[in-house]
Amino acid sequence: MKREIKQTCLDIFAECVAVSLYGTPKEKECAEALMHTLIKTESDFISRISHPEPGLPAKAYFNDLVNKFNEQISEIINQIKISE
Repeated sequence: MKREIKQTCLDIFAECVAVSLYGTPKEKECAEALMHTLIKTESDFISRISHPEPGLPAKAYFNDLVNKFNEQISEIINQIKISE
């Protein structure tokens, strides 16, 4: 799961870099902000995998974690599309 999170974030980060290099100054600013958000998101979800919440069944915890990660990544992707 950690590998998938890292790979997904890396792919989106590369897209942000491309937008920041080839876009307008406004797009560059937006892409840089998204890169910071993406780094924080990756760090947050990797740490949450390593330290699951006690008291919750593992399957329910990780299903919720995957759903929240997908939601957050979808928001970032939508912001990239808007800035282009």
